[in-house]
Amino acid sequence: MERYFNTEGRCRPDIHYMVRLDGRLKRIKNMFVDRGKYFVINRGRQYGKTTTLMALAEYLKDDYAVIFMDFQLMSTGNFSDEQAFVAAFIRYLEDLVSSKKELMDCVSEEVFGELKSVAGGERIFMDELFRRLSRICKTAKKPVVLMIDEVDSASNYDVFIDFLASLRGYYLNRDNIPAFHSVILAGVYDIKNLKMKLRPEDKHQYNSPWNIAADFDIQMSFSKEQIEAMVGEYEADRDTGMDIKAVAEEIYGFTSGYPYLVSAICRIMDEKLPGSGEFSEHECVWTRKGIGEAVKIILKTNTPLFDSMVKQLDTFKDLRGMIEQTLYQGKPIPFSPAEKSINLGKMFGFLKEDSGQVAVANRIFEMYLLNLFISEEAVRSEIFTYGQSNKNQFIKNNRLDMKQVLEKFATHFSDIYGDNDTKFVEEYGRKFFLLYLKPIINGAGNYYMEAQTRDAKRTDVIVDYLGEQFIVELKIWHGSEYNERGERQLTKYLDYYHQEKGYMLSFNFNKKKEPGVKELQIGRKTIVETVV
Repeated sequence: MERYFNTEGRCRPDIHYMVRLDGRLKRIKNMFVDRGKYFVINRGRQYGKTTTLMALAEYLKDDYAVIFMDFQLMSTGNFSDEQAFVAAFIRYLEDLVSSKKELMDCVSEEVFGELKSVAGGERIFMDELFRRLSRICKTAKKPVVLMIDEVDSASNYDVFIDFLASLRGYYLNRDNIPAFHSVILAGVYDIKNLKMKLRPEDKHQYNSPWNIAADFDIQMSFSKEQIEAMVGEYEADRDTGMDIKAVAEEIYGFTSGYPYLVSAICRIMDEKLPGSGEFSEHECVWTRKGIGEAVKIILKTNTPLFDSMVKQLDTFKDLRGMIEQTLYQGKPIPFSPAEKSINLGKMFGFLKEDSGQVAVANRIFEMYLLNLFISEEAVRSEIFTYGQSNKNQFIKNNRLDMKQVLEKFATHFSDIYGDNDTKFVEEYGRKFFLLYLKPIINGAGNYYMEAQTRDAKRTDVIVDYLGEQFIVELKIWHGSEYNERGERQLTKYLDYYHQEKGYMLSFNFNKKKEPGVKELQIGRKTIVETVV
């Protein structure tokens, strides 16, 4: 069977194209498991947690007795009360040990028999469960490692926190009472944030006496080099003629190495694009254009990852507001994990630190969020309606006339918002341009913000339309000298993106301003500047 790119569940190197985990597994073993650490692998949805845990369990089995559980396999009823949870835990453990020879060989048959004998009869509580688990750890032929995946899927706050409390107590007292050598939990929520998930909205808090976990600082996103190696294996099998390094860099540029997004792009290019439209030849797929088309498909697809993102933004309104400020206004927000919304955004995988500031984690998330926010506002936006009604005049021979877009936007913006004050325009000007542009390029193009230039004074928007790219600088007027600096800076970005023409939209509050459109020649570059 040919290997393929997998986006559902665990990845296996024998049947899937995937980033090799050997180096990661070695570091986890040396830095955490061998040192007897209690740690949590908490990353966003579809971040490779399960794949890493399963590979780690296999990697450790020669030196440790590994008990690997997945709390998703326990039903809601198993968490209904303490005795139900204990009985279900024991039955689960019995199935694991009986199905894995390496565990059966390590665990004392007599001691394990004592534990499983109570699962169907005597009703025992959490303290008795851990006493019996302690005996298993004491008599096992190898140090016992407990691994629990989807730990935050526990459905009952009280019994689950009781379990964590007992786990913590035995772990901390290992010098006196035999216990698990190392504890590894995995989920989206870190232990300190489980109350955010399990408690009612009005009782959300961070207080957690169970937070003893070591800081798990192993990189789980993919680097450019790792993506290049994975794509290189595919190229060795398929011989498409792609530029492996350039493809890897472009994929990384959209995903920042988010595992699911990397695999999703590759899977679409492998399975969906060949033979369709302009991708009739397989070698046409693994190009910058093919990657852009794959991204468009991802953005139009309902995925569990995006569904989870929308759900969390609906739940945590302050987090949503922070992201809107970052994207629309370029508001510089210092990155501090102690701040509630920032911590949540980082935990969910939506946010990251970029040069000490809050930033959206990757370009695809940014594009999705912009599409989401704009779609929600479109129904009540007058400027969106203008863009929608005028869109046909901006497309000529399947090419976007960006100069005319800017010119018409300036006219409509002045008509609708000309009487508003400076603060209003500073906060919403860029949002209104994106609202105007969205219906014009919808279906055939996308746009995203250039992270390197986004701030309160200027933002570069990169617009991709049917294979053509436009660099548009949106800025607030801060004097002629600043404006000239911005023009020179824009020419540097045009060099970076290999473009000869760039566009500038200036929101100018100077009463002596000269509104309208003009073309400037700066060196070999042409800049079309529109003043509102």
